[in-house]
Amino acid sequence: MVSPDCDLIEVKVRPGSPFRLPRWTGSDAIVRKHGNGLRRLLVRDGAAVIVAVRPASDGAYRFSATPADPERVSGPGSEALEKADESRLEAAIDEFRFSLGIDEDMTPFRDAFIRDPLLGPAIRDRIHSRSSRRADPWEALAWAVTEQLIEYRRAAAIQRRMIRRWGLKVEMAPLDGASTADRTNRSKAGDSYLTTAPSPQTIAALSPAELQSCDLSAKRALALIRCAKEVSRGRVDLRNPEDDRRLLAIPEVGPWTLACLALRGRGESDALLAGDLGHIKLVGALAGLGRLAEIEEVESFYARFAPFRGIAGDFLLAHRGAAVHGPGNRARIRAGAWPRP
Repeated sequence: MVSPDCDLIEVKVRPGSPFRLPRWTGSDAIVRKHGNGLRRLLVRDGAAVIVAVRPASDGAYRFSATPADPERVSGPGSEALEKADESRLEAAIDEFRFSLGIDEDMTPFRDAFIRDPLLGPAIRDRIHSRSSRRADPWEALAWAVTEQLIEYRRAAAIQRRMIRRWGLKVEMAPLDGASTADRTNRSKAGDSYLTTAPSPQTIAALSPAELQSCDLSAKRALALIRCAKEVSRGRVDLRNPEDDRRLLAIPEVGPWTLACLALRGRGESDALLAGDLGHIKLVGALAGLGRLAEIEEVESFYARFAPFRGIAGDFLLAHRGAAVHGPGNRARIRAGAWPRP
């Protein structure tokens, strides 16, 4: 449904296979709970869009997109934003749908491995789940760089600092009928605004020292800036796997980083995060190695799950990872974002 003045687009979507909205939306707080649904801010071709999803009837979900008032958006580059037209609202809904995996038919994966003695219980336990994805592949790449070689909590703190300093922010309209106390609590919780990750254009203009002030290491800061320059100058299309070779030429960008981009940013189901500490510990335990597994051993362990190695890895980490890493790590396992060793 499209309103006459293009201030609202709504689309009712029936999932490609059993589906539920994720309960864990990530430590960066870009995707926020909103009633019984979710919402976030996206920037599409120079226009900011607020997208949302909520359960509808008969197992369907209702997606909506509204233009964010440019006057209410703040942050680097916000002065150049314009009001989103119908095509950009539609594109933003498509990106949000991709990030949730609602259109993905999980039947081939389920049918292939639901009787597998190892993976089958994970599939049955998470029959409504999907692999974690990002609406914008730049988010997947940028966050992968920040997560290298450090624990997830520290990486998440770095990401939140970057969002506060260089992300876009839109103030949300007050809740109708809400009390002053409710509005104050909402503001303290951060629910009065939506944010984005810093754009590649913004990161490309920073100095390494500025990123280091967010606790990112010098090498990672330089790598992130170089990635941002490749993207912002049009030399790399993150949706095109053939352009990964240009990113691979950047020091500190390796196979693990590109696997994160492939799985989280492009939805490539066979992209295995073989260097994840989660998989290295998990395979070491499941294979009875008595030690951490080598990356080659992780790849060999998951080889029989092709062409769904990436999805299989996410399901196994969610199902069995907590037992290996301890209950305190359950949130990190759900997020699918372990640091590379």
